[in-house]
Amino acid sequence: MEGYKTSKINNRRYLGNKYRLLPFIVDVVKKECRNIKVVADIFAGTGAVSSAFEKNKIIITNDLMYSNYICNYAWFGAEKYDEQKIIAMIMKYNSLGTCRDNYMTKNFADTYFSKKDCSKIGYIRNDIEQQYKKHQINSRERAILITSLLYAMDKIAQTCGHYDAYRKGCNYETELEMYVPLAPANNNPKNQCFNLDANVLVKNIEADLVYIDPPYNSRQYCDAYHLLENVARWEKPEVFGVAKKMDRSNLKSDYCTNKATAAFEDLVQNIKAKYIMLSYNNMSQKGNDRSNAKISDDDILRILRKRGKVKVFSQQYKAFSTGKSDIEDNEERLFLCDCSGGAK
Repeated sequence: MEGYKTSKINNRRYLGNKYRLLPFIVDVVKKECRNIKVVADIFAGTGAVSSAFEKNKIIITNDLMYSNYICNYAWFGAEKYDEQKIIAMIMKYNSLGTCRDNYMTKNFADTYFSKKDCSKIGYIRNDIEQQYKKHQINSRERAILITSLLYAMDKIAQTCGHYDAYRKGCNYETELEMYVPLAPANNNPKNQCFNLDANVLVKNIEADLVYIDPPYNSRQYCDAYHLLENVARWEKPEVFGVAKKMDRSNLKSDYCTNKATAAFEDLVQNIKAKYIMLSYNNMSQKGNDRSNAKISDDDILRILRKRGKVKVFSQQYKAFSTGKSDIEDNEERLFLCDCSGGAK
């Protein structure tokens, strides 16, 4: 079939996305770690870091946000899927005109999206769920279609890259268009994807390398991406406020609060791995109160050194932000703890 476009894992905007840092991360792992066969990315986000290891490792992904989990299952899930079926369904969705009013039009028309695009988003998301319940598509195919829809929404949303607010009085010039995700058809059959609190997950998994990329500051991801989370879950909750947010109380992360250090210590103590790698920037005293990192370098080193020998690697980096912070000399650091020899 012709007439469709494709997307890759990095084709979405996301706070803290490490895609541009992959060569740095891979180089450190290659030079410093031995016999890595299983990689666990326990704050996976978009799955960018996992994608750097997917060709020759067993991948374990995890994220507390269901919208991230479903995308990770699309990219890394072990289940087989029918590519031609995905293409046909996406082409059908792209051919839609204005659809009937639905949950999306009633709650989000002419906010982040035009009323027409809201009608299409609501129709498509309903149809995906109906096809899944009728066993016309399997779990991986459902995940791939939802991922395609979320990426399409993110591409045209009238925002600055997050959903704390929408641009008022804008022209909706670009219409919704779904792309076919280039999800590998034959992932490692031992891959696993989870939608759990990372502190709970680590008590029940083992890996050679556990990569940790928690939230750094007080900005909760469930606040920034509530609309994508809403569409991914499709529970059709009541929304409120100017930004049209749903109740997110069960999605709040301790890593964005003054509980971050205690949460990190509990996490590290329970990890079962040869190596622990933490990605954490140097924003502890550089931004405003909301931007400042919640865990100090002293605490990071103290906690990691209880598990093994620690090395620190750094690289200059300008991260994707909401546009309010332009911090010079921003560095992304990798704290690598070798747990094989015990505490040092």
